[in-house]
Order: sequence, then structure tokens, then C-alpha cells
Amino acid sequence: MKLIRFGEPGNEKPGIITNAGKKIDVSAFGEDYDEYFFGKNGIDRMSDWLKENEKSCPQIDNDIRLAAPLCRPSKIICVGLNYAQHAAESGMDIPKEPVLFFKATSAIVGPNDDLIIPKGSTKTDWEVELAIVIGKKTSYVSKENAIDYIAGYVLHNDYSEREFQIEREGQWVKGKSCDTFAPIGPFIATKDEIKNPNNLNLWLKVNGETVQNSNTSDFIFDVQTVVSYISQFMTLLPGDIISTGTPFGVGLGFDPPKYLRPGDLVELGIDGLGSSRQNVKAYQTKL
Repeated sequence: MKLIRFGEPGNEKPGIITNAGKKIDVSAFGEDYDEYFFGKNGIDRMSDWLKENEKSCPQIDNDIRLAAPLCRPSKIICVGLNYAQHAAESGMDIPKEPVLFFKATSAIVGPNDDLIIPKGSTKTDWEVELAIVIGKKTSYVSKENAIDYIAGYVLHNDYSEREFQIEREGQWVKGKSCDTFAPIGPFIATKDEIKNPNNLNLWLKVNGETVQNSNTSDFIFDVQTVVSYISQFMTLLPGDIISTGTPFGVGLGFDPPKYLRPGDLVELGIDGLGSSRQNVKAYQTKL
């Protein structure tokens, strides 16, 4: 199943993409894709509901905005330096344990919404990432059982402001949490649709030039390891997002570095998870 949300900001509704590729409105089901939905076996309940109700669900026009395909996760946990070649281009040693940081949920936007360069930014960078959506509450889960606690997977662009992240007392969260820095989607693919999350091609283009082109087989810590590891330190709640890191080819890794400017276009995708695009715009003072 592919879960989507659609509509203008503040008025989003849940939908799905059918096996035939149609987008349909499932708001009559009565729940959004949030902690309650995932924690109460919502995917299976939705599947059963659709057997009786799919034909009566309104179709969604292709020109309607897609929103992030889940609502208000309790947290976004990110894994840094999780691809061997990315660690090398960053000039950092391969970590012995996953490097964790948080990204503010207020950074979440739709997959094709604009990226706004933050006020005072000169080093805004791109990062295509595979993100995990947690399906059941868990703590201290084993690597062997970790897959049972995953609801699905989703495309994420983990935008980063490198000056804020690295040069200002090393607080990564400051460089990760600016508004619009977490475009997510276009859809959540339930885990049955992704046979092996540790072997997916992923790519990113800037102004038509491919700058990231890799595969999750380059993970230092695979999906199961990451879920298990994080659960040793915090409770994972249904709907939580774990973003698994980015491959080589970020702007910081170029010599000299390349960063985004207003007018740029960023496009990205992952096998089985679709693609997204963000037009880059300058910050404007709100009146």
C-alpha cells in the first residue's frame, strides 16, 4: 500500500495510491496518518476498509498538492555518516556506532514544496535519504526483530545548513531544523512493498546534474541495526521517522564546496519510493 496526504497546508487529507496507480481520497476512513493510526494497526484496518469502500472513494486530481504522507510524528531521528563513501568525502572516520541527531518536526513539508534558504544562510546543502516509519511502540528491540516494528519507508531530503551545523559550536540540530528542511514523500510505501531496504538505488540532481547516485548497500549500519540501536536509548513511537543517512555527493564534499542558491532546482528519488522536487527560494521577512 502507498499512503499519501494531499491538500493545502493546514487542510491536508489522507489518501492512497491504488495498485492501478490512481490517487484516491480515504478521509471517510476517519483517521489521519498519525501515531494513533500506525499504533492501532491502521494499515491493516485500512486495507480491510478498502475492500468495501474503495469504489466510493473520490479520485484526487493530479494537480492537487501532495503533503508529507504522515502527520505530526513525535520525532525525526537522523543517522549521520552512515555511508562509507560519504564519511570519506566528509573527511571523517567511519563511526564505530551510529551517529544520532534530531531534526525538528517543524521542518517537515510536502515532497514538492519550495525549499526556503534560511535567513543568513550561505551553505545550504542537499542530502537524499531513505527514511523509516515506525509502526509499533518499542524499546530495546533486537536486530532480529526490528523489521516487525517498521510500518514502511519514505523518501526524505535531509537539507542541511553547513555553517549552522558545523561552524557554530558543532550543534548539528541547528543546521538540520530550519523551516522546509524536511521534504518527505511523495508516499509511504508499506514494508511489504520494499523487498530489501538495504539494497535500493537512490539519486539526487541539482539543476539537472546528477550529484548523488548510490545504493543503500553502502550502509555502514543497515536498517535493522539502526532501528535496534536507537531503541536502546529511547522509546520509538508509531509514526516516528528514522532517516538513515546520505550517500556521497553532497555539496560539502565538492572541492570547492557547492551550495544551493535561489533559483536552483533539486530533484531526488529512491527505488520503489518515487521522486520529489524542490524549487529553491530566498528567505523573505514575514510581514
